Amino acid sequence: MRGIFRLKPLYGLAIGLTLVAASPIHAQDVPDLSKLAGFIRWGGVALSLFIILATMILQRVITDLANRLSLKFANRRPTIQKVESAAHFLFYIVSAGICITLSIRLDSTVLTVIGGALAFSIGFAMRDLVAAFIAGITIMFDRPFQVGDRVTYAGEYGDIIKIGIRSVQMNTLDHNIVTIPNNKILTDVTASGNYGELEMQVAMDFYIGVDQNAALAREIIQEACLTSTYVYLDKPIPVLAKQVIFQDYVAVHFKARPYVFDCRYEKQFETDVHFRVMQAFQEHGILPPAILHRDVKDAWSSRPKKPI
Repeated sequence: MRGIFRLKPLYGLAIGLTLVAASPIHAQDVPDLSKLAGFIRWGGVALSLFIILATMILQRVITDLANRLSLKFANRRPTIQKVESAAHFLFYIVSAGICITLSIRLDSTVLTVIGGALAFSIGFAMRDLVAAFIAGITIMFDRPFQVGDRVTYAGEYGDIIKIGIRSVQMNTLDHNIVTIPNNKILTDVTASGNYGELEMQVAMDFYIGVDQNAALAREIIQEACLTSTYVYLDKPIPVLAKQVIFQDYVAVHFKARPYVFDCRYEKQFETDVHFRVMQAFQEHGILPPAILHRDVKDAWSSRPKKPI
Protein backbone atom coordinates (compact mmCIF):
# COMPACT_ATOMS: atom_id res chain seq x y z
CA MET A 1 0.00 0.00 0.00
CA ARG A 2 2.86 2.43 0.63
CA GLY A 3 3.84 2.13 -3.02
CA ILE A 4 0.35 3.14 -4.09
CA PHE A 5 0.40 6.26 -1.92
CA ARG A 6 3.63 7.46 -3.51
CA LEU A 7 2.15 7.49 -7.04
CA LYS A 8 1.49 10.76 -8.85
CA PRO A 9 -1.95 12.37 -8.33
CA LEU A 10 -3.46 11.26 -11.68
CA TYR A 11 -2.38 7.67 -11.18
CA GLY A 12 -3.71 7.76 -7.64
CA LEU A 13 -7.07 9.07 -8.88
CA ALA A 14 -7.36 6.35 -11.52
CA ILE A 15 -6.59 3.64 -8.99
CA GLY A 16 -9.08 5.11 -6.51
CA LEU A 17 -11.84 5.18 -9.13
CA THR A 18 -11.12 1.58 -10.06
CA LEU A 19 -11.09 0.35 -6.47
CA VAL A 20 -14.37 2.01 -5.59
CA ALA A 21 -16.20 1.26 -8.86
CA ALA A 22 -15.36 -2.41 -8.90
CA SER A 23 -17.46 -4.81 -6.89
CA PRO A 24 -15.73 -6.75 -4.11
CA ILE A 25 -13.12 -8.95 -5.77
CA HIS A 26 -10.43 -11.27 -4.67
CA ALA A 27 -6.81 -10.13 -4.49
CA GLN A 28 -5.88 -12.18 -7.58
CA ASP A 29 -8.67 -10.67 -9.79
CA VAL A 30 -7.90 -7.97 -12.34
CA PRO A 31 -9.90 -4.70 -11.90
CA ASP A 32 -12.59 -4.20 -14.56
CA LEU A 33 -11.79 -0.85 -16.19
CA SER A 34 -14.78 -1.11 -18.51
CA LYS A 35 -17.09 -0.15 -15.64
CA LEU A 36 -15.17 3.06 -15.15
CA ALA A 37 -15.22 3.83 -18.89
CA GLY A 38 -18.98 3.29 -18.96
CA PHE A 39 -19.50 6.32 -16.72
CA ILE A 40 -17.78 8.71 -19.18
CA ARG A 41 -19.58 10.52 -21.98
CA TRP A 42 -16.91 10.74 -24.63
CA GLY A 43 -18.87 13.21 -26.73
CA GLY A 44 -19.15 15.41 -23.65
CA VAL A 45 -15.41 15.15 -23.09
CA ALA A 46 -14.76 16.48 -26.59
CA LEU A 47 -17.25 19.30 -26.05
CA SER A 48 -15.62 20.08 -22.71
CA LEU A 49 -12.31 20.71 -24.47
CA PHE A 50 -13.98 23.44 -26.54
CA ILE A 51 -15.54 24.89 -23.38
CA ILE A 52 -12.15 25.02 -21.67
CA LEU A 53 -10.63 26.72 -24.72
CA ALA A 54 -13.52 29.22 -24.87
CA THR A 55 -13.14 29.94 -21.15
CA MET A 56 -9.42 30.66 -21.57
CA ILE A 57 -10.16 33.05 -24.45
CA LEU A 58 -12.92 34.74 -22.47
CA GLN A 59 -10.61 35.16 -19.49
CA ARG A 60 -8.04 36.87 -21.71
CA VAL A 61 -10.74 39.17 -23.16
CA ILE A 62 -11.88 40.14 -19.64
CA THR A 63 -8.29 40.92 -18.61
CA ASP A 64 -7.67 43.08 -21.69
CA LEU A 65 -10.97 44.91 -21.22
CA ALA A 66 -10.23 45.55 -17.55
CA ASN A 67 -6.78 46.93 -18.40
CA ARG A 68 -8.23 49.31 -20.99
CA LEU A 69 -10.97 50.51 -18.65
CA SER A 70 -8.42 51.02 -15.85
CA LEU A 71 -6.36 53.28 -18.11
CA LYS A 72 -9.42 55.22 -19.27
CA PHE A 73 -11.05 55.54 -15.84
CA ALA A 74 -8.05 55.68 -13.51
CA ASN A 75 -10.11 56.82 -10.53
CA ARG A 76 -12.23 53.67 -10.83
CA ARG A 77 -9.30 51.25 -11.18
CA PRO A 78 -9.79 49.45 -7.81
CA THR A 79 -13.47 48.79 -8.59
CA ILE A 80 -12.66 47.53 -12.10
CA GLN A 81 -10.00 45.19 -10.72
CA LYS A 82 -12.41 43.81 -8.11
CA VAL A 83 -15.01 43.03 -10.79
CA GLU A 84 -12.32 41.44 -12.98
CA SER A 85 -11.12 39.18 -10.17
CA ALA A 86 -14.66 38.08 -9.25
CA ALA A 87 -15.47 37.38 -12.92
CA HIS A 88 -12.37 35.20 -13.34
CA PHE A 89 -13.24 33.23 -10.21
CA LEU A 90 -16.87 32.76 -11.30
CA PHE A 91 -15.96 31.56 -14.80
CA TYR A 92 -13.50 29.02 -13.37
CA ILE A 93 -16.20 27.46 -11.18
CA VAL A 94 -18.97 27.56 -13.81
CA SER A 95 -16.81 26.04 -16.58
CA ALA A 96 -15.61 23.29 -14.24
CA GLY A 97 -19.19 22.42 -13.30
CA ILE A 98 -20.33 22.34 -16.94
CA CYS A 99 -17.41 20.13 -18.00
CA ILE A 100 -18.08 17.64 -15.21
CA THR A 101 -21.81 17.53 -16.06
CA LEU A 102 -21.15 16.96 -19.77
CA SER A 103 -18.38 14.41 -19.32
CA ILE A 104 -19.76 12.13 -16.60
CA ARG A 105 -23.12 10.39 -16.22
CA LEU A 106 -24.28 11.56 -12.83
CA ASP A 107 -26.36 8.81 -11.23
CA SER A 108 -26.22 7.26 -7.78
CA THR A 109 -23.49 4.81 -8.80
CA VAL A 110 -21.34 7.53 -10.33
CA LEU A 111 -21.77 9.77 -7.31
CA THR A 112 -20.60 6.90 -5.12
CA VAL A 113 -17.57 6.35 -7.36
CA ILE A 114 -16.72 10.05 -7.52
CA GLY A 115 -17.13 10.40 -3.78
CA GLY A 116 -14.78 7.51 -3.11
CA ALA A 117 -12.27 8.70 -5.71
CA LEU A 118 -12.28 12.24 -4.35
CA ALA A 119 -11.84 10.96 -0.82
CA PHE A 120 -8.86 8.91 -1.96
CA SER A 121 -7.33 11.76 -3.98
CA ILE A 122 -7.91 14.46 -1.37
CA GLY A 123 -6.52 12.29 1.36
CA PHE A 124 -3.29 11.33 -0.38
CA ALA A 125 -2.60 13.52 -3.40
CA MET A 126 -4.72 16.67 -3.63
CA ARG A 127 -5.00 17.90 -0.06
CA ASP A 128 -2.79 20.97 -0.73
CA LEU A 129 -4.69 21.86 -3.91
CA VAL A 130 -8.08 21.52 -2.24
CA ALA A 131 -6.87 23.53 0.76
CA ALA A 132 -5.69 26.30 -1.60
CA PHE A 133 -9.05 26.23 -3.42
CA ILE A 134 -11.03 26.56 -0.19
CA ALA A 135 -8.67 29.31 0.97
CA GLY A 136 -9.24 31.13 -2.33
CA ILE A 137 -12.99 31.16 -1.71
CA THR A 138 -12.35 32.43 1.83
CA ILE A 139 -10.12 35.24 0.50
CA MET A 140 -12.81 36.32 -1.98
CA PHE A 141 -15.40 36.67 0.79
CA ASP A 142 -13.26 37.62 3.80
CA ARG A 143 -11.12 40.03 1.72
CA PRO A 144 -7.91 40.52 3.74
CA PHE A 145 -6.83 42.46 0.64
CA GLN A 146 -8.19 43.15 -2.84
CA VAL A 147 -6.84 43.20 -6.38
CA GLY A 148 -4.96 46.47 -6.84
CA ASP A 149 -3.91 46.76 -3.19
CA ARG A 150 -0.30 47.49 -2.32
CA VAL A 151 0.53 44.71 0.13
CA THR A 152 3.40 43.59 2.35
CA TYR A 153 3.65 39.80 2.74
CA ALA A 154 6.55 37.60 3.90
CA GLY A 155 9.15 40.27 3.15
CA GLU A 156 7.70 41.04 -0.30
CA TYR A 157 6.08 44.39 -1.16
CA GLY A 158 4.01 45.09 -4.24
CA ASP A 159 0.61 45.18 -5.93
CA ILE A 160 -1.87 42.31 -5.93
CA ILE A 161 -2.63 41.66 -9.61
CA LYS A 162 -4.60 38.41 -9.42
CA ILE A 163 -6.57 36.33 -6.92
CA GLY A 164 -7.03 32.85 -8.39
CA ILE A 165 -8.54 29.59 -7.22
CA ARG A 166 -5.10 28.25 -6.27
CA SER A 167 -2.83 31.22 -5.64
CA VAL A 168 -2.45 34.98 -5.42
CA GLN A 169 -0.02 36.86 -7.67
CA MET A 170 1.88 39.95 -6.53
CA ASN A 171 3.86 42.30 -8.76
CA THR A 172 6.69 43.73 -6.66
CA LEU A 173 8.23 47.16 -7.14
CA ASP A 174 11.15 45.39 -8.88
CA HIS A 175 8.62 43.93 -11.36
CA ASN A 176 8.97 40.39 -10.06
CA ILE A 177 5.81 38.27 -10.13
CA VAL A 178 5.49 36.50 -6.77
CA THR A 179 3.03 33.59 -6.58
CA ILE A 180 1.63 32.86 -3.11
CA PRO A 181 -0.53 29.77 -2.39
CA ASN A 182 -3.91 30.78 -1.00
CA ASN A 183 -3.65 28.56 2.07
CA LYS A 184 -0.37 30.26 3.05
CA ILE A 185 -1.98 33.69 3.10
CA LEU A 186 -4.63 32.68 5.62
CA THR A 187 -2.01 31.59 8.14
CA ASP A 188 0.40 34.57 7.82
CA VAL A 189 0.11 38.30 8.51
CA THR A 190 -0.64 40.51 5.50
CA ALA A 191 -0.54 44.33 5.55
CA SER A 192 -2.50 46.32 2.95
CA GLY A 193 -1.46 49.93 2.39
CA ASN A 194 -4.62 51.20 0.66
CA TYR A 195 -7.22 48.39 1.05
CA GLY A 196 -9.32 49.00 -2.02
CA GLU A 197 -8.74 52.75 -2.20
CA LEU A 198 -6.76 54.60 -4.84
CA GLU A 199 -4.92 56.91 -2.42
CA MET A 200 -2.39 55.66 0.15
CA GLN A 201 -0.38 57.13 3.00
CA VAL A 202 3.35 57.41 2.37
CA ALA A 203 5.41 57.84 5.54
CA MET A 204 8.68 59.78 5.10
CA ASP A 205 11.52 60.29 7.59
CA PHE A 206 13.85 63.30 7.88
CA TYR A 207 16.68 64.00 10.35
CA ILE A 208 18.41 67.26 11.28
CA GLY A 209 20.92 68.23 13.94
CA VAL A 210 19.55 69.00 17.37
CA ASP A 211 21.11 72.50 17.18
CA GLN A 212 19.31 73.41 13.91
CA ASN A 213 16.12 75.41 13.38
CA ALA A 214 13.54 72.64 13.92
CA ALA A 215 10.49 74.89 13.45
CA LEU A 216 11.71 76.06 10.04
CA ALA A 217 12.59 72.49 9.04
CA ARG A 218 9.05 71.34 9.88
CA GLU A 219 7.54 74.12 7.74
CA ILE A 220 9.79 73.18 4.80
CA ILE A 221 8.81 69.50 4.99
CA GLN A 222 5.10 70.28 5.19
CA GLU A 223 5.28 72.72 2.29
CA ALA A 224 7.17 70.22 0.14
CA CYS A 225 4.42 67.65 0.75
CA LEU A 226 1.59 70.12 0.08
CA THR A 227 3.03 71.39 -3.21
CA SER A 228 3.97 68.03 -4.73
CA THR A 229 2.13 67.07 -7.92
CA TYR A 230 1.45 63.61 -6.46
CA VAL A 231 -0.17 64.67 -3.18
CA TYR A 232 -3.76 63.81 -2.25
CA LEU A 233 -5.03 67.02 -0.64
CA ASP A 234 -8.29 65.64 0.78
CA LYS A 235 -6.33 64.03 3.60
CA PRO A 236 -4.41 65.88 6.36
CA ILE A 237 -0.60 66.06 6.20
CA PRO A 238 0.77 65.76 9.74
CA VAL A 239 4.50 66.26 10.34
CA LEU A 240 5.54 64.83 13.71
CA ALA A 241 8.84 65.60 15.48
CA LYS A 242 10.84 64.18 18.38
CA GLN A 243 14.41 64.12 19.62
CA VAL A 244 16.19 60.79 19.05
CA ILE A 245 19.60 59.17 18.94
CA PHE A 246 20.30 58.56 15.24
CA GLN A 247 23.49 56.64 14.40
CA ASP A 248 25.07 57.75 17.69
CA TYR A 249 24.12 61.40 17.01
CA VAL A 250 21.57 63.44 18.92
CA ALA A 251 19.04 64.45 16.24
CA VAL A 252 15.56 65.76 15.60
CA HIS A 253 13.45 63.20 13.77
CA PHE A 254 10.56 64.37 11.56
CA LYS A 255 7.99 61.89 10.24
CA ALA A 256 5.69 63.23 7.54
CA ARG A 257 2.53 61.24 6.72
CA PRO A 258 1.08 62.64 3.46
CA TYR A 259 -1.15 60.70 1.05
CA VAL A 260 -0.34 60.03 -2.59
CA PHE A 261 -3.33 60.34 -4.96
CA ASP A 262 -2.56 56.95 -6.60
CA CYS A 263 -0.61 54.19 -4.85
CA ARG A 264 1.24 53.41 -8.10
CA TYR A 265 3.09 56.73 -7.71
CA GLU A 266 4.29 56.04 -4.17
CA LYS A 267 8.02 56.11 -4.96
CA GLN A 268 7.76 59.05 -7.35
CA PHE A 269 5.99 61.02 -4.64
CA GLU A 270 8.60 60.08 -2.05
CA THR A 271 11.47 61.01 -4.38
CA ASP A 272 9.91 64.36 -5.32
CA VAL A 273 9.40 65.41 -1.69
CA HIS A 274 12.86 64.32 -0.56
CA PHE A 275 14.66 66.17 -3.34
CA ARG A 276 12.83 69.42 -2.67
CA VAL A 277 13.31 69.14 1.10
CA MET A 278 17.06 68.57 0.65
CA GLN A 279 17.29 71.57 -1.66
CA ALA A 280 15.40 73.81 0.79
CA PHE A 281 17.52 72.60 3.72
CA GLN A 282 20.64 73.52 1.75
CA GLU A 283 19.31 76.97 0.91
CA HIS A 284 18.42 77.72 4.56
CA GLY A 285 21.57 76.19 6.02
CA ILE A 286 19.80 73.40 7.92
CA LEU A 287 22.38 70.67 8.59
CA PRO A 288 22.10 66.95 9.30
CA PRO A 289 22.97 65.40 12.69
CA ALA A 290 26.62 65.78 13.72
CA ILE A 291 28.84 65.50 16.79
CA LEU A 292 28.39 68.54 19.03
CA HIS A 293 31.55 69.95 20.65
CA ARG A 294 31.03 71.49 24.04
CA ASP A 295 33.52 73.60 26.06
CA VAL A 296 33.56 72.11 29.56
CA LYS A 297 34.97 75.28 31.22
CA ASP A 298 32.33 77.49 29.66
CA ALA A 299 29.61 75.01 30.55
CA TRP A 300 30.63 74.97 34.24
CA SER A 301 31.21 78.73 34.46
CA SER A 302 27.77 79.47 33.03
CA ARG A 303 26.01 77.39 35.68
CA PRO A 304 24.65 79.38 38.66
CA LYS A 305 26.73 79.00 41.81
CA LYS A 306 25.08 77.69 44.92
CA PRO A 307 25.69 79.52 48.22
CA ILE A 308 28.05 77.74 50.59
